[in-house]
Amino acid sequence: MSEWEEYGFKEESNDANKAIIGLLNKLLKNWYWFALGAFIGLAIAFTYLRYSTPIYQINAKVLVSDEKKGAGVENALLGDFAGMLGAKSTVDNEVEILKTRTLMEEVVQELHSNIVYYRKGNIRDVELYKPPFYIDIIEIDSNVVNNLFNLKPISEKQVQISNSDFQETISYNQILIIPEIGKFQIIRNSEVSFLDETYQFSISSLDNRVVDFMKRLNVEVANKLVTVIDLGFEYPLKRKGEDILNTLINKYVQSNLRDKNTIADSTIAFIEDRLVLVSQELGSVEGDIQSFKQKSQLADMTVQSQILLENSSQYIKDLAAIETQLSILSSMQGYLDDRNNARIIPSAMLPSDVVFSGLAERYNTLLLERDRRLLSSTPDNPTIINLDKQLTNLRQDIQGNLNSTKANLTITRADLLKKTEQLEGAIRSVPATERTYLDLERQQQIKQELYVFLLQKREETAISKTSNISNSRIIDAPKAENLPISPKKLFVLAVGLLFGLAIPFIILYLKDILNTKIQDKEDIKRRTQVPIIAEIGHNDKYEIELITKESRSALSESFRSLRTNLDFYLRSNDQKVVLLTSSMSGEGKSFVAINLALVLAFSGKKVVVMEMDLRKPNLSVKLNSKNTIGFSNYIISEQLTSEDIIQPSGINDNLFLISSGPIPPNPSELILNERTDQLMTTLKNEFDYIIIDAPPIGLVTDAQLLSKYASLSLYVVRQGFTMKGQLGIVNDLGQDNKLGKIAILVNDIKYNKGYGYGYGYGYGYGYGYYEDSHKKNSKRWLTWFSNTK
Repeated sequence: MSEWEEYGFKEESNDANKAIIGLLNKLLKNWYWFALGAFIGLAIAFTYLRYSTPIYQINAKVLVSDEKKGAGVENALLGDFAGMLGAKSTVDNEVEILKTRTLMEEVVQELHSNIVYYRKGNIRDVELYKPPFYIDIIEIDSNVVNNLFNLKPISEKQVQISNSDFQETISYNQILIIPEIGKFQIIRNSEVSFLDETYQFSISSLDNRVVDFMKRLNVEVANKLVTVIDLGFEYPLKRKGEDILNTLINKYVQSNLRDKNTIADSTIAFIEDRLVLVSQELGSVEGDIQSFKQKSQLADMTVQSQILLENSSQYIKDLAAIETQLSILSSMQGYLDDRNNARIIPSAMLPSDVVFSGLAERYNTLLLERDRRLLSSTPDNPTIINLDKQLTNLRQDIQGNLNSTKANLTITRADLLKKTEQLEGAIRSVPATERTYLDLERQQQIKQELYVFLLQKREETAISKTSNISNSRIIDAPKAENLPISPKKLFVLAVGLLFGLAIPFIILYLKDILNTKIQDKEDIKRRTQVPIIAEIGHNDKYEIELITKESRSALSESFRSLRTNLDFYLRSNDQKVVLLTSSMSGEGKSFVAINLALVLAFSGKKVVVMEMDLRKPNLSVKLNSKNTIGFSNYIISEQLTSEDIIQPSGINDNLFLISSGPIPPNPSELILNERTDQLMTTLKNEFDYIIIDAPPIGLVTDAQLLSKYASLSLYVVRQGFTMKGQLGIVNDLGQDNKLGKIAILVNDIKYNKGYGYGYGYGYGYGYGYYEDSHKKNSKRWLTWFSNTK
């Protein structure tokens, strides 16, 4: 262990706690900057809240009938008829429908939402729900961008319209044509009065407005166990946002009803076509019967045919039913064979065939889905192509089902015909006229039953159509929240406050990391192991007096503390030489040297101060002492003795001064002269303390040459002046023992700037630093001295 470490003071403290305390001190000393930053941040936040456009959330709930999660009311009422009106929708599909661009485009077109009206403000413009005028667009350019116009009422019949490119005065209802925008006219809204001098309105394309609205729309299913869809829409105006969401839901309901009515209308059209054909066939058979009776002059064949009719009536009835179904099958096959036919398949035509009904229902669902997709896609879209493939497969499955059913009915009909032929063999004796009549009557009965069946199905479909209701209903009408969702007041205020506090914090942090000068004790401790012997305070007065014996200021107390600490380093009587040096000029060596000598002299010690900065002496000048004969004269002239160069300081009877003398050309050689040893030996015998004011060691080597005489070397560093990198010099000197026993003395400490660990000015056991900071008549007998010198 080196000697300087032996006498160093070791503090046991936690580095983390020191860092935190140091940071807090730095923040507290600049509290006013944080207060100002917080005020400015909050002011900006309040200004933003005052002039930003609030956005409100409009919410609504829609209940959807989902076959997977609960049947709808309409299905329970209509029973089997509901199957004719299309496939049931799931809630997930309905969510996607509500998000479609086509639906939103219908909303924008109906509400004319691509035109927005504003009341002009000083800072921001306010959108109007009901303006005093309306814009009726006759034609609009499809590529129009957002164009803003000013409108100023001139009279009861005229307004002035302008933008950055033109200005024109027109009358109400007058058609105005603007290139690249379109053709429109201004209509006066008599229900609202003009309250401002200038209004504004913007015209944008439908596509841009649709995109904007779709960004504001949120559709989701909050809970997968229910069939309720939550709709949300964000807009600055509450009532207008409610109107937009209401219109969207209404358009969705209308679209749903259109799908169902499309299926019903297709079924009715198919039945109407069949009725016309069957009616013609029935009329032809009835005409043949009438002609046959007239030609055969038949009056009444009931008695003659009673037995035959009783035996064959059941067969005829069954055969008629078979023929009816075969006729329907043939019609359905013809319908399916036409590949260009994209209409809905009437699934209720074969109620007894469950397989056909299921296939037809799936076919109709896919066909409606394809038509809906084509609204926003092209036939080449992969989704459309996939749907076409599914439709083709289903068409083939339906045709296969019809072929199978027709084959079964054909076999049944053949069996009935065989039984009928057996009956005919039994009545061969019946006249040919009666047999011909029975054939005609049988054809008439078949056609008549088919006609009645078609009439019945047409009425059932018509009744089902009138009973159509949407598979969804509003359970919570669109309603805007009372408070806006944006901007959020507390959030904006918090951000403003944090922003205001962050700016001074960042500035202080950057200032701290970019500052290359010593600011506090930790800067010294982090860069060197040399102990700190004392800390000398700062005097911010322009004039400063040297400390006096009666002085109780913080500055004088700090020098008294230095005097006390010297006892721990200079333990023996022969250790009486203190050398002061520094890194560079201006760190206060001379100031410390003279005041340290004073406090030692006050204690009754005989002290001499040696002005050994031979290159740039200033101590004697500041003390108004003659520098004609000094150290350099003593070294050069052997006739001079130590008594010749020692002179009273004029400050204290126990304090003496040895000036530097004339500036020599070779200061280092003078110090190395053997007369220096003689002088130091003499001084040690005559004085209790010798204070050597040496030149900066960072510039010349004079201090190292003088260090061999020093019992203790004090390395002076100045807060806010000494560079942090220069502490490497004192660290090297201490580790290599180049100056012997060494300690650091911190000068010009501004305690009120947060130095160290929170010591404040006036810390000296209650003694105030200033005697009277406002007395202008207080004279200082040494006006040249300050601790910044």
